[in-house]
Amino acid sequence: MQYQRAIDREYTTDVLVVGSGSAGATAAITAAQQGCRVLLVERYGFMGGTSTQVLDTFYGFYTPGATAHKVVGGVPDQVVARLMERRRAILRPNTYGAGQGITYDPQALKVVWEELALAAGVHLLYHTLVIDTIMNGAQVTGVVAVNKSGMVRINARMIIDASGDADVAVRAGAPYEGGDDGSSMQSLTTTFQMINVDDNQARRVSKTQLHALMAEAIAQGYDLPRKEGSVHITPFEGVMVTNMTRVAHVNALDIDALTVAEIEGRRQAEHYAQFLVDFVPGYQHAVLNQLSHQIGVRETRRIIGAYQLTRDDVINARDARDSIARCGAPIEDHHGGSDTTWHYLADGATYAIPFRCLIPQEVTGVLVVGRCLSATHDAHASVRSMGQCMAMGQAAGVATAIAHDHQIAPHQVDTATLQQAITRLGGIV
Repeated sequence: MQYQRAIDREYTTDVLVVGSGSAGATAAITAAQQGCRVLLVERYGFMGGTSTQVLDTFYGFYTPGATAHKVVGGVPDQVVARLMERRRAILRPNTYGAGQGITYDPQALKVVWEELALAAGVHLLYHTLVIDTIMNGAQVTGVVAVNKSGMVRINARMIIDASGDADVAVRAGAPYEGGDDGSSMQSLTTTFQMINVDDNQARRVSKTQLHALMAEAIAQGYDLPRKEGSVHITPFEGVMVTNMTRVAHVNALDIDALTVAEIEGRRQAEHYAQFLVDFVPGYQHAVLNQLSHQIGVRETRRIIGAYQLTRDDVINARDARDSIARCGAPIEDHHGGSDTTWHYLADGATYAIPFRCLIPQEVTGVLVVGRCLSATHDAHASVRSMGQCMAMGQAAGVATAIAHDHQIAPHQVDTATLQQAITRLGGIV
């Protein structure tokens, strides 16, 4: 017998954004600032996704190498400016290879995202999970979601899928790669915070020294699956944050596997914290204070879009006629082994992120932003940085605003017009 449930609440909007990570939050703010009615659906009770749940650093704003060239701008700058005004963000040097980062307080960022969204007129709908799409042929015209109020129907002219897993696009029938076999996906990481750290001593420990101490601990029997990783400064005295744990070969779309991974990530965090206390100068009196809200997922589904970004595009720093953002980040592949594979572009080089990578095949009315864009596994390992996710979100927000004004589908937006509009906002194409 088929189960059916009546809709308890209904909304209608110009632009629906599903997921409020760095891509979705920026998309919603941008589209609303451009005059669209925007409804943002988020499954947690706050905005930010990985930016407020797992990590504390925006990477991708700057290129690595001898000189840090800024390659992300516009609405993302509004986010950084508000953090800086609060003295809740710092520029962090290129200590571990990914380039200069913007390290911030995730708790302050939760408020900053909301301030910008509400000021722009975004309608926020928290604690809501999308479970199905509403279709008119190949066009996505809305979604069905569930929350404490019951079953919710949201009708929208256009949808920006920022779910991280391409949930909307895939349920609508868009083709994709990855996600179903955890063996080929990048590993997951539970980050954690150490407090009561002696900053003067801890700051003098180099990456090479840290990894040598880790090897020594492993030789003595410490259970540390990843033999490298990072621990870095924050805006607060005596507080350091890590990116060390590694939970490999996980299909993060399988709820049983993801549950096991959450538990394993926290187990590993305690072991790495003990290693820091026992081996690393500056941590003798430190304690593990805070674990990431959830485990950090780097990769699941990647849509197959109108164009698929490739490893050659990245390494050869290729431009594109429909570029909507730039990236100079290396390919940083957290594979299932004990180390991380790095492949760098030429010093100072950047490549284009084509608008076509946000356009899924076989469905219309939806753009995909964030880590589920159209890219091969290798290219994805470069383009998934939060700076680029914000830039993609900005582009999608502008595209939907243009589409709304001209009464066309988002994939029909003229790319030259789109690029000009992004540039006017301060974006870099």
